[in-house]
Amino acid sequence: MSTEAAQPGPRALARQRRRRSAARFWQQYRTHRAGLLGLAALVLFALVALTAPLTVGSGVSGVTDAPGRPLEAPSGRFPLGTDRFGRDLLGLVVWGSRVSLLVGLLAAVLSVAIGAVVGISAGHFRGAYGTVLMRITDWFLVMPTLVLAIALATVMSRSLGTVVLAIGVTSWPTTARLVRAQTLAVESRPYIERARALGGGHWHVMTRHVLPNVMPLVLAQTTLMVSSSILAEATLAFLGLGDPTVVSWGGLLQDAREAGAVSAGDWWYLVPPGIAIAVVALAFTLCGRAVESVLNPRLGVTR
Repeated sequence: MSTEAAQPGPRALARQRRRRSAARFWQQYRTHRAGLLGLAALVLFALVALTAPLTVGSGVSGVTDAPGRPLEAPSGRFPLGTDRFGRDLLGLVVWGSRVSLLVGLLAAVLSVAIGAVVGISAGHFRGAYGTVLMRITDWFLVMPTLVLAIALATVMSRSLGTVVLAIGVTSWPTTARLVRAQTLAVESRPYIERARALGGGHWHVMTRHVLPNVMPLVLAQTTLMVSSSILAEATLAFLGLGDPTVVSWGGLLQDAREAGAVSAGDWWYLVPPGIAIAVVALAFTLCGRAVESVLNPRLGVTR
């Protein structure tokens, strides 16, 4: 067998490079203790959300067959007490993790996708087209994101899709500006000029050269945006703009407010969903900072 025949093909080499890159990334990520703590918390919450149909069942949100009395304090039967309908709050918090995590992830992906497309386009086309895109970005950037999300959620139907859309289309400007800056830095490199001299068009340059170089930034921004999206979903649900037919952490807080749990001192109605939102948001932030530090060591993020 000749030496040339024994050499791996281009696809095999590409897979080997991806495996080595993933191994290097994990080796550097493990040095961030806060990132590992956040990752462990996210894995735990993900397992809780995925196994919710087996552990608590979908009937936990039913009102007519609630197992307890309204607003029971925590006990051996109900570790986190009951809500105003007599439903088990522990089961509701577990079931609500599915909606809160799903909406947060989808809204973050939508936001980062819009920001990446706008940022790459504005950085590549530097004429009037890029200027108009950045002026639109600046307009969204100075407008309060929460106010815009509330306006969209108010005029559209109350559903999870509306919440995802309201958060995604109002929180992309920061990503767009970061990606545009990275695109300008990438396109100033000599190999971009060589690609254009060899006949590479706009689509070839943006997808084959610019996009792979901005993907680490996009990945880090996605992990950071998930926490903001979860907080925004909880805020919209707390204001009564979420889907009333599903259980989420923000919806539980809104139910507690309507039931007068704050004035009555029913702390068990408020604390569990509030702590769940805070812990998940913190975990995603810790993971995002660790990913950002690994992909861009010059940031000097503290471990």
